[in-house]
Amino acid sequence: MGAIANYLVLSLPQSTNAHDWLTQELIGGKAPLYKIKLPDFQSGTLDSLVQESDELSKYDQQLSASVSKVIDILSTVTESDSTSRVVNSKQATDFIQSFTWNTTKYRLDKPINQLVKILSNEALTLDNDVRTSYQNYQAAKSNFLAADRKKNGDLSIKSLHEIVRPEQFVLDSEHLATVLIAVPKNLKSDFEDSYETLTQFVIPRSAAVIATDSEYLLYTVTLFKKYQQEFTAAAREHKWHPRTDFIYSEETLNNLRKEFDITRATESKAKNDLIRLAKTAYSDIFACWFHIRAIRVYVESVLRYGLPPQFDYYLIKFDGANAKNVSKAKKELIGKFGFLGGDGFSNTSNLHEYASLVDTEYEPFVLYELEVV
Repeated sequence: MGAIANYLVLSLPQSTNAHDWLTQELIGGKAPLYKIKLPDFQSGTLDSLVQESDELSKYDQQLSASVSKVIDILSTVTESDSTSRVVNSKQATDFIQSFTWNTTKYRLDKPINQLVKILSNEALTLDNDVRTSYQNYQAAKSNFLAADRKKNGDLSIKSLHEIVRPEQFVLDSEHLATVLIAVPKNLKSDFEDSYETLTQFVIPRSAAVIATDSEYLLYTVTLFKKYQQEFTAAAREHKWHPRTDFIYSEETLNNLRKEFDITRATESKAKNDLIRLAKTAYSDIFACWFHIRAIRVYVESVLRYGLPPQFDYYLIKFDGANAKNVSKAKKELIGKFGFLGGDGFSNTSNLHEYASLVDTEYEPFVLYELEVV
């Protein structure tokens, strides 16, 4: 996994005049601070904001999981942890540190519930597209690996059509058949000493090695057709590998060649299509996710601090040697701004009835953690 940057997303009433303290005093001024400007949304009623708070929490988690899933898929398919995380032509960290609301796509004359619906539908549709594309790639990869095993596996599993020749078989005989047995090299003596007596009517000294690899010897053995099934069953008991799947056919040989080429081309196309889609989806889902997070911060701020919306929004960054300071920073923030927990709902008296319904995970002020991989 690539480098991780952790952030605290913080909203405070403008009356706290927090900027200088956050810049100079919070964990000794070591955490980079970014001030984010959010627009004033069409808030609606307090009842609608409480309902929207629950929806936003759900979508925030869903879209965060979607972003992580796309990252996992890209890392798996490209076999690399260094895949660039680009959002709207910027590095993901730069995107959120310089975030501005996309008023072209998400017009501010729409109420919050419509904006949330648009954003979540867009992101979850892309998430579904990526998952479908990944399933298609997995199926194509599985088909190619099966064809590759037939072409390039060991003698116990690979296609034998390019190895054997017609003259190595008894063909068109009414009574005789030639069988192929892949024998592990460490069982060579066992095979040669006992194959003639596995069943009746095995042709003496008919065993011949026609191919070898690092693990197996491939033998032909000729016997009466009547005892072919009995012979192969006994061979398996000896831990040899009868290749009963093989029937000599020029047509089958040509089909196998085509199968390998077709499945290889299909797997390659499915992989390239998936990578292109996943990179685009990462950008768009991440952007939707952070827009959802922005609305969530706004809604929680209104519910906690009251109207009119006079809040400052901050990103506090923790990465590198500073990454371990998130918990310490939270304690310092509570020490400095904990008084908001007692006053947060008193500015507008009719907010009291909503106090028990508001997301209280980040009391005594609006605070969320954010991880960017």
